Parts: sequence; C-alpha cells; structure tokens
Amino acid sequence: MKIRIIVSYVPRYRGGHRWHFAPPVTAIHLAALVPKGHEVEVVHEQVREVPMDRDVDLVAITFFSGFARRAYEVADAYRRLGVRVVLGGPHASYWTDEALEHADAVAIGEADAVWPTIIDDAARGQLARIYRGTPHSLAGLPAPRYELLESQFVVRRVAQATRGCPFSCSFCAVPDLNPGFRVRPVDDVVRDIEASHFDHWWQDKVVWFWDDNLLAKRKWARELLDAMTPLRKWWLTQASIDIVKDDELMKRMERSGCIGIFLGIESLDAGDLTQVGKRQNKAAEYADAIRRLHDRGVCVMAGFMAGFDDQDPERIVRTAEGLNAIGVDVPFLSILTPLRGTPLYDRFLADGRLLEDRSWDHYNGYNVAFRPARMPPTRLLSAHRELWSRAFSPGAVAQRLSRGARQLSAGGLMLSTAMNGFYGLKRLEGNAPAEAASGGPRIAHPSPGGLLRVAHSAIPSAIETAAV
Repeated sequence: MKIRIIVSYVPRYRGGHRWHFAPPVTAIHLAALVPKGHEVEVVHEQVREVPMDRDVDLVAITFFSGFARRAYEVADAYRRLGVRVVLGGPHASYWTDEALEHADAVAIGEADAVWPTIIDDAARGQLARIYRGTPHSLAGLPAPRYELLESQFVVRRVAQATRGCPFSCSFCAVPDLNPGFRVRPVDDVVRDIEASHFDHWWQDKVVWFWDDNLLAKRKWARELLDAMTPLRKWWLTQASIDIVKDDELMKRMERSGCIGIFLGIESLDAGDLTQVGKRQNKAAEYADAIRRLHDRGVCVMAGFMAGFDDQDPERIVRTAEGLNAIGVDVPFLSILTPLRGTPLYDRFLADGRLLEDRSWDHYNGYNVAFRPARMPPTRLLSAHRELWSRAFSPGAVAQRLSRGARQLSAGGLMLSTAMNGFYGLKRLEGNAPAEAASGGPRIAHPSPGGLLRVAHSAIPSAIETAAV
C-alpha cells in the first residue's frame, strides 16, 4: 500500500509563516512504525499543500482541536476520491463520533500501539471503525524517519525521550494525553541523535526534544545528559521551573549543550497560578529562576496565558513589560483555551461558560472560546493582541537581544535572535495572530452530567497551545 501521513494545520497568523522552526515528531515517528512492504509519505500542511490525488491507498490525518475544520475538509475530499481515511490525535480521540462522520476509522489513544494493526487491516480491506491504543513501554521504539521531513524546517532533528508530566495543571490535557510519566532507554535516545545527519550545520547541531517535561525524572535525566555530553550538540526542550533548584542537573544541562528551555510561566500573579493548580510555580521566584538559567547561558522561552478569572484588560497588556523585567528571552503569548480532557473544560462546561457560537478555529490558543469573568470575549481578544504587539515591538525585542548578548551562550543567543526576529518581523509587517471567524457549525458539547474523560493521544507531542 501507499500510505500518506498528514499533519493538519491552519495558519494562526494573518499572513502565515515565511519560515518554520521545527515539525512535531508525530508523523515521522508513525512513519517509522509502518511495516516493511509499504510505501509511506509525510505531509506537514504547515509547509506545503496536501496533494489531493487518488495515488494513495490510505491517508492518516492527525490534528489538534484548533485545526479540526481543516482536517475534516481534507478527509472529506479524500473520501470523495475513494481513498480510505484514518483520523487520530487529541481532537479525534475526544470527539470520536464527530470524527467518524469524516473518516473510515478513528484511532483513540496512543496511536503507535495500534498503527501497525490499522495498516494490516487496511491492506486486507477490513478496517474497523475504532482502534483504541493504550499507554505502553517506550523501549524499542524505532528512530524517526527524518529523511521524510520537508526541507523548509529550520530544525529537523526533533526527538521525544519521555511522555507525560508529573503535574496536573487545570488547563493542560497532558495528564489525559499521556497518563503517567514514562521514559525511553537512554541508549535509544542517543541512537536517534547519532544516526541522523542533515545538510546544514545548524540542523546537524541542534536537537529539539518535543517533550512536555523532559527533565522531570531527575536520575534518568542526569543519565541522559551525561550520555549526550560527548555528542557536542545543542539542545532545547520544555521543562518545569523547579529544575533550577537542582544544581547537579543544571551543571549537566550546561555541559551537554542546553541552549533553551521553555517554561510554562502562565501568569505573573500568584492568584492565577493557584486558580489553575500550577503549584510548582512561584511568581515571586521567577526572576531568580531565570537568572540561574542565564548563568548557564540558557535562553528562556516562557509561555503566558491571557484570560484568567481575576485578570482585566489592563493587567494583561502590562504583562509585556513584566515579562521583560523578569528576564524572559522569548515570550509565547496565548489565550486560555478550555480543551476537552482538562479540568478547565469540565468547569467551564458545568458553569455554562463555553461560547456555543464558536467554531473549532477558536480553539487554537490565539482566540476566545469561553466567557471571561471580568470582560467580554471581544475585549479579551483585543487585550491579547495589544499584549502581543507590545511584547514584540522593536524596543522590546532590542532590549531582549541586548541582554541576551551579555548573558546567553552562542547557541542560546542564536535561538533568541531567531525567535525574536521571527515574531518581531511579523509585528513590523502587521502579521499579527489572526482572528477566527465567528459562527460556523455549533459544537455539540456534552452535557455536564454525561461528560466522560478518557486518556487520548494519537500523537506524542506537546500540548495543544504550543505557539510555534
């Protein structure tokens, strides 16, 4: 069979992207699991159009909620051509009945556990309607098919070494996406890094770990970093802010080539953090934690969410100055989004705060899908856009880059310059986050009493609100 794996995407900026940092590991991981004897192609809709032809036997589409509309359009078009379609990912796993209206089969759970079975059934013409994957050991996973990646990605060596996160923030679906916290054998991770080679020096130099909390299991993390040190790579990932309290870990991070850490700061207010169960964060300690990372030359990327219940528009906008003041090198600015599979979704559903006139496009992390406590939805949206504009103004970008030139390693400065340049150029061009159109098909949210939460992830990747 000829198999095409598609990662669906809808541009979240008015003018789209001129260049692209790194792909999720999803498609090339699933491609590596395709049994011998089949041909496989990978398409990231973020960088190229989906080929719409009959020259394929099976199409698999993975997508987040914010891209559901587009994924369904592509799936419907293939089915009209007579091509069989399998849908997977967080959205299809939670909204299974909806997804089945657009697919021959739906994968629920961790797809790598059922993907070979799906292919075998399709080859025999016996596709089931639903396949349920379960959490499993990560030992023995094959190396991703890096050679299938499009050349437009700046970083091509993306990897996953862990799944899950030990924390349970109310806005985050990871505890349902990947239950527990599992790690791959260190030797397997090192093998993936050593075996992959790319044309450009920076692609060969950089490893982007697509993990939700890579360093959570300290003993294993130290073993991984010790094993990576001789490779002389630069690497970046996402981690919780409590890593700065482990001096031995921090030393190993520096020695092994850490150039960037994404921290989920979320808010500069302690009350907001309590509201969403972010117990590992202490707002009063942010500046010191970031300083400790800077002491190791590490670029600090930090996520912030607008829309907590005690925020007003003025507080949201002032966050731009606050993030610069505590030393953040690259801010990632999103809007609180009630994704199914999170306690936040459950609460907003029970309180009647989900906006029923919103399409799935509003669930992309840059639009408003709920009724805020202290402002109308339109005001939250405009406050977020003003925050984004201030945070990536020429003056704010120059301040961060000037500070980075003094504090960051060569790799950290390169990372900060690339990302600030990416967003700063968008700001100068007026290429701000796009506003989703109002209206569209009504989303059939379940009744609060009948809400069933299940573990679901057909894609082993970062949370849905990732900004890049």
